[in-house]
Amino acid sequence: MTASSAQLKTDRSRHDQWIIAIGVFKLAQALLFVLLGIGAIRLLHKDLVGVTEHFILAMRFNPEGHFVNLLLERVAMIDPHRLKQISAAIFAIAALDAIEGTGLVLEKAWAEFVTLILTASFLPLEVVEIIRHDTWIRIALTVINFAVVLYLLQFVKIRMRERRLRRAGRV
Repeated sequence: MTASSAQLKTDRSRHDQWIIAIGVFKLAQALLFVLLGIGAIRLLHKDLVGVTEHFILAMRFNPEGHFVNLLLERVAMIDPHRLKQISAAIFAIAALDAIEGTGLVLEKAWAEFVTLILTASFLPLEVVEIIRHDTWIRIALTVINFAVVLYLLQFVKIRMRERRLRRAGRV
């Protein structure tokens, strides 16, 4: 093994650890979405406004506040059909995260591309949501997703270079 191929292998294993970490993050995110989807299904045929009011009181929010009234108005508009649609969307996102995460943990090249494309495609929507209503959680998740996109761009570029070098017989 030449010095350059040993360095390439060391660099690659360091990069692979981050890819696996991103995969674990995606799997954790999938689990969170599954739990949210189950929660949404459990709310079917329940008094959503009553549940929301109970939550508001338990969290000691001002029940007379503008935010609370706005929230209650929005919750009142959710019917069982809409709640089913919301839970289906949540489960679809969970499935995508599970596929991405599993592929990344198993170090599959297709997963790198899928994760790169999906994560990058949601960034504009995340930025719009931050502009509409910024919270530290939204900002933190957007920053993480932006870092993942930048890292995956670099990783895919390195991986493609390695493949070209292998085909040319240099490594």
